[in-house]
Amino acid sequence: MKTACQIFFFLCTGLSVYGQQFYIRGEVKDESGNPLQDVSILLHATGYVYHTGRYGSFGILTNKSSDTLSFWLDGYQKEKRLVSPDNYVTVRLKLNPTSSSSFHKNKLASFTKGLNKEMQKEWFTGDETYASLLENRFLNATKYPSTAMSLSIDRASYSNIRRFITTNTLVPPDAVRIEEMLNYFNETYSEPDAGQTFKIKSVLTGCPWNADNQLLFINVNSKKLDLDTLPPSNLVFLIDISGSMDMPNRLPLLQSAFRLLVNNLRAKDTVTVVVYGGVTGVKLNATSGGEKEKILKVIDELEPGGFTPGESGIRLAYNVAQSHFIKGGNNRVILATDGDFNVGLKTEDELDELISQRRQSGIYLTCLGVGMGNYKDSKIQTLARKGNGNFAYLDNFQEAEKVLMTEFTQTLYAVADNVSMNVDFNPDYVKEYRLIGFDNKVGALNDSTSMIEGGEIGSGHSMIIVFEIKPTDYNKDAVERDFSPGNLAELRLQYRLPHDTTQKQFINSVPLSYSDFNAVEKNFRFSTAVIMFGSLLRSSPMSKSISWNDLILLATQASDDNDPLEKEFVSLVKQAKMLYLKQKKKRKEYLTANY
Repeated sequence: MKTACQIFFFLCTGLSVYGQQFYIRGEVKDESGNPLQDVSILLHATGYVYHTGRYGSFGILTNKSSDTLSFWLDGYQKEKRLVSPDNYVTVRLKLNPTSSSSFHKNKLASFTKGLNKEMQKEWFTGDETYASLLENRFLNATKYPSTAMSLSIDRASYSNIRRFITTNTLVPPDAVRIEEMLNYFNETYSEPDAGQTFKIKSVLTGCPWNADNQLLFINVNSKKLDLDTLPPSNLVFLIDISGSMDMPNRLPLLQSAFRLLVNNLRAKDTVTVVVYGGVTGVKLNATSGGEKEKILKVIDELEPGGFTPGESGIRLAYNVAQSHFIKGGNNRVILATDGDFNVGLKTEDELDELISQRRQSGIYLTCLGVGMGNYKDSKIQTLARKGNGNFAYLDNFQEAEKVLMTEFTQTLYAVADNVSMNVDFNPDYVKEYRLIGFDNKVGALNDSTSMIEGGEIGSGHSMIIVFEIKPTDYNKDAVERDFSPGNLAELRLQYRLPHDTTQKQFINSVPLSYSDFNAVEKNFRFSTAVIMFGSLLRSSPMSKSISWNDLILLATQASDDNDPLEKEFVSLVKQAKMLYLKQKKKRKEYLTANY
């Protein structure tokens, strides 16, 4: 009887304890003290998984007075804690050593095999440089026959330059990226053969600013996707609505831009709108592209205010994109901002690490930059390049129309990822060469762990890579005799198809086939004018023999009067000439008066 009573007593006590609920509260942050949203938390007693909220906080009900919690988030080390409701739980997650070391490496725009870092440092003016981008110089083809560059469809530089010049402002050298200027015009497009992702065409011709040299144009074309069979899109509009966006050329311009984009969407596409500013949150949950009025109403009602917590906005957007992920579909975050992040992660290195951790998720990133004054071009470019995506700068409504309507598929639908090109020169015909554009940051060159990483190429894109070549005597002799004895170079285009981890190659030869500069297609001569323009704007050592008058003459002769973008280019060059010659005159007058 006594034993039965004892059993009954313990059962009652156990039921009482079992029925009591305890509340475990806490927060999860990174090592710098920044809140981590959407961290997974496993309650060991029940096997249930919970997640941290917007500010990294959590609250979990349990029927045990002590329990074990496990915390994990992609890119971070897993953490296990014994917890009790009596103590507030504070967890600091550390980055995975592997992700930290591999993600955080500087990325190179171009790379030459065997080139000594010390030799590149000799390109500096001593240890001093007026731009953080270091222009490529001539290299000996016998000693360094192989060079490589990362290919992408970024084209923000030209519209950014246009913004400076049309407001009578000198262009900062770092804003001049010649490969992006060439990308902007999408010249000489040629459809790849059936079943092929790419088509490559090469042209060897004279160099207008140095009669002894040659220009080699390599034109890379990507296939056009069929609009009727495009996969469904899972798009997350991540829109900066902070106080700095309260100007006509910022949030209102973006609202107009997104209206254009929404009009292109189909019923099988979905849109989620995430905002960050005074608040960070989801303004519109995943909605069919067929419900255009509903989407547009949310976009039109956005109002600016508050700080710029870009980090929390980016984290939330990626989490939302992941939760609606479409296998085999087009999963993409579209970030629209002036880049002025002032809450959370702020530096380019910190943003690099954040975005690189998400790169492998299969979610692309398109960045749309707006504004001027506090516009942070380098930050947005860092996000786009590390986020497996592309980057455009919208300085007016016409540019928004170009990027999001005319070039809709180029901007939003990738045909290849991790695209890079190797060029192996034949020293029999090439004495020296220099890659025009694809300039590396000084910091990346100084970092011995820097690496080249390919970019994203969109549907129906045409891009041009240009080399200036110092030919050998054998080359000159072959040109004079109109004799083609062999190949000038071998090309290897390396890429992966979307949603595929297999590395593919497209190999092409460049024959020693020379054409007089005035005989090549107008598109290549127009591209030459674009190169000359960029060289003058950044006061390149290579531009000493280029004059504004020669540039204007070439641009006028090579441009198409029926192409509004090319007509605008000629006008912009003329405006830049007046601006830069005026500045040169002022500097000369100052020196005369003071020395």
